[in-house]
Amino acid sequence: MNRRVHSRDVEAAARALLIERGVTTPDIAEIVYEMQAPFSPNLSLAECVESVEAVLTKREIQHAVLVGVELDKLAERKMLSEPLQSIVESDEGLFGVDETIALGAVFGYGSIAVTTFGHLDKYKTGIIRKLDTKTSEGIHTFLDDLVASIAANASSRLAHRLRDREENLSPIELKLHDEEEKIG
Repeated sequence: MNRRVHSRDVEAAARALLIERGVTTPDIAEIVYEMQAPFSPNLSLAECVESVEAVLTKREIQHAVLVGVELDKLAERKMLSEPLQSIVESDEGLFGVDETIALGAVFGYGSIAVTTFGHLDKYKTGIIRKLDTKTSEGIHTFLDDLVASIAANASSRLAHRLRDREENLSPIELKLHDEEEKIG
């Protein structure tokens, strides 16, 4: 039986999973602030939170969160088949599927998002570092990369918004940019 899930339900589920796993919008916004503040001295944390909130409305992000967190949770319950169980549980260095899912969710926000994701994946900024360390509670093989993806997207989105403001785009042009972004 095919049952179509309403997009509001998908978004609510993705947001709930982030909270359940100890990741808040302000946690991600702090990473966005760190990435964008050098380029915008008047940037506020509230602007970063708004950008993270907007990114969390994107289906690609929501789907990636649902899949990745589910795999982390299954690994915690030792419900994956071997050798996948051991690979995910240990966050095997040569296992790139976690990054691949997160990177796939980055492409909607362009080259700034892609390069920012690479930076965050390498340097493990903010809560990403906490999730990536093996000392934290639970398995977060996928979640750390998903948080990097959300932060990278929000950073890119914010960079474009700041440029739009600098260029004094009209309210109609800004609304068109927002509507265009919601596609997907």
